[in-house]
Amino acid sequence: MNIRSLALTSTLAACLAAPGAQAENLDVLMQQVFPTAEATYIGYESIEREDIPEPAAVDRKYLVVDFRFKGQQPPAEQLQASVHKVCMTLLKDRQLIRSLSDSGYDMVAVAFDRQSQFDCL
Repeated sequence: MNIRSLALTSTLAACLAAPGAQAENLDVLMQQVFPTAEATYIGYESIEREDIPEPAAVDRKYLVVDFRFKGQQPPAEQLQASVHKVCMTLLKDRQLIRSLSDSGYDMVAVAFDRQSQFDCL
């Protein structure tokens, strides 16, 4: 892990350590989204696109919440339902969303493999 990644991870952990929005709470919340036989929560990663200027209207800083399916990836309809389930779980935690927004996050994405991310907000 390079120094920049370590700094971003430390910053995210510090941001989520605010009352009511601790990193452990995000982990606990995400671990409860799916039954253990369906998908496993892997963790999250903070991404900051430094190649995009700060005043740009494009998302610059975002959070990727990562899951893995047990066995093969499901059909597209079930995958879409899984993305919706994760996103709605996040959106219902208004304090977490407020904390992420206050910390400069423009977007939250969900990943179920290393090739694809699905935007929540």
